[in-house]
Amino acid sequence: MTVARDIPTSRSRARRVRGRPLLYTSYAQDMALLDTTAKRAWTFVLVVLAFSLAAILQDRSLEVLAGAYVMAIGAIGLNIVSGYAGQISLGHAFFVAIGAYTAAALSGPVDGRTIGFGLAEIWIWLPAAGVVAAVFGVIVAPLAARLRGLYLAVVTLGLVFLGEHVFKEWKSLTGGPGVGREAAVPELFGIRLNEDGPLGTGEQTMYVLTLALLIVFALAARNLARSRIGRAFAAIRDRDIAAEVMGVPLTRYKVLAFGISSFYAGCAGALLYSITGYVEPGSFSLLLSVQFIAMVLIGGVATVSGSIMGALFIVLIQPLTRSLPALLPVISSDTTVTPNVYQVETVLYGLLIILFLVFEPRGLFGIWIRARTYWKSWPFSY
Repeated sequence: MTVARDIPTSRSRARRVRGRPLLYTSYAQDMALLDTTAKRAWTFVLVVLAFSLAAILQDRSLEVLAGAYVMAIGAIGLNIVSGYAGQISLGHAFFVAIGAYTAAALSGPVDGRTIGFGLAEIWIWLPAAGVVAAVFGVIVAPLAARLRGLYLAVVTLGLVFLGEHVFKEWKSLTGGPGVGREAAVPELFGIRLNEDGPLGTGEQTMYVLTLALLIVFALAARNLARSRIGRAFAAIRDRDIAAEVMGVPLTRYKVLAFGISSFYAGCAGALLYSITGYVEPGSFSLLLSVQFIAMVLIGGVATVSGSIMGALFIVLIQPLTRSLPALLPVISSDTTVTPNVYQVETVLYGLLIILFLVFEPRGLFGIWIRARTYWKSWPFSY
């Protein structure tokens, strides 16, 4: 009887944990998706607030936010391979392009000037775009699995230039540079989601769709990080030789990381250009890869919420970056050397990456953790 009294019941254990939320008494609590009541409450509030914006904001603002959510899906994909698995990838734009053109080809008209199969249903072309991009990621991964660091970065960087050349020359698929083609048509059971209809305006419908898909992809990535696969990714990232000694098959998990990351990128590419309705080969340049890298580093490496914060940050400052070239001739004494938008954005993203790496390596997620810790320990925050 004495031993029985000393064993805490599940109710008493839960009561103790409620008073000390960081005291875990089981692996299930440590690996919980949302391990505290405050996290569950705030997540619910943020999700409800995000969905309510569809009825509050103007259509143009909803279109910008929908694009930010799609970019966040791509940033989560890059964070899986670079943040969680530790494999440097500069070729994310290539896989985004694969997804965009796969979706456009499947959704395009059969008798059009470019390749088309007439499959406009989103439940067909969206997963197909992710699968085709994942196949290319798996093809590239065995080559990348033999490399690390700078050499891996150079190989993945070469994919961007190779893909840019192929897409510009393959005019039957892409329409050619400067011409382009129509992007995938977001249609569900015969209803075009990007047009006004019973579900609201096209912008409202696309906003709700992209937000819902972002939640699905974010939950999938968060659960992946908590699984055995995620722990293997972390072991490879932190010390790949030690991970191999412990029995972690490096090649298998590196291929898996590239495949999952490419799937996210392909889905993001298919959705991104379905919002604008147009896709052009010049869109998939090195700048797009730099944007995704900036999202990951500015938001926070190896964090799903950091990827979302970084994507929102980068997309929402784009109106400012695109207005800078118009201001530079006034500042510059020689207007003939005024940079264009591409040059300004490249310099700005590079500068932001350097500043965050120097002053806050954990990114916006680290700033949030620091602020949360400050108020938790207030008034003894010193």
